[in-house]
Amino acid sequence: MKNQIVENNQPDSPTSTNNDGLSINTIITAIIVLLPLVGTVIGMGILFYSGISSLELGLLVSLCILTVIGVEVGFHRHFSHHSFQTTTPIRAILTIFGLMAAQGGLVYWVIEHPRHHKYSDVSGDPHTPNLHGIGFKNQLRGLYHAHIGWIFEVLKSGDTDSSLLVKDLLKDPVIFRIDQLQLTWVVLGLLIPAILEGVITSSWIGAFKGFIWGGLVRIFLVQHFIWSTNSICHVYGSRPFKTNGFSTNNVWLAIPTFGQSWHNNHHTFPNSAITGLEWWQIDLGKWLIWILEKTGLVWDVKRPTANMIAARKLQT
Repeated sequence: MKNQIVENNQPDSPTSTNNDGLSINTIITAIIVLLPLVGTVIGMGILFYSGISSLELGLLVSLCILTVIGVEVGFHRHFSHHSFQTTTPIRAILTIFGLMAAQGGLVYWVIEHPRHHKYSDVSGDPHTPNLHGIGFKNQLRGLYHAHIGWIFEVLKSGDTDSSLLVKDLLKDPVIFRIDQLQLTWVVLGLLIPAILEGVITSSWIGAFKGFIWGGLVRIFLVQHFIWSTNSICHVYGSRPFKTNGFSTNNVWLAIPTFGQSWHNNHHTFPNSAITGLEWWQIDLGKWLIWILEKTGLVWDVKRPTANMIAARKLQT
């Protein structure tokens, strides 16, 4: 049904997880996580000794924006929650930008993310910070697990709903082919800023700085912006709605996550295309979807009504 909003439901039985030890996927994941960190350390050294040019800052900011859009508007709101419909070219662009963020493949996202909603903050949630006991030390362990540790765990899917979502995704040959080339898009996301600055400055050092700032530092920042909603936004912030987990709204992360940090709102209305439900809640993803809707490139945009929002607040 068009524009139907599905509200948060209580979890069913949890799906098991599994650790398969060191594997090629674990090694690749470690590289994808550690290489941007190394690049960021190098970038801080460059910043200290020679500063950052407007070109490098422009590459960093513009590519951060594009890849966060790919993950939040594309992977998250469109593909995982079907909160709006759009054309194949827009789907392809969102997929490419999302893959450049080095956040894992689209099929991986569509399988794993619904589990987070189905088993929010209970056993079966792939990245909850709230199952590691009480006390400061255990809270730190939980935050580490939710932020980055969970990525190294090989999880069994076995979730019927997720399997159906993947089957639906695989029916699109364009998107499926793009997703199969995910490593290619990650590499291109590193090479494009390097080539641009190298050509503009006519120097190898310019190419290196473009690679660092527009490539590795950008990936590092986007990774941690997105991961922060798994960790910080399930511990710190406000909870205007009662949900089946501990999701929170965190104002400080709203801009860098393009609205994903209005996480309690999102868990209340998971297939809503908007997360900023109040006028003052900055939701850059909502604004982009609104612009695309006005141009006819996006349609069937799901939004909760004022009555639905008020009814859920009365339940708190």
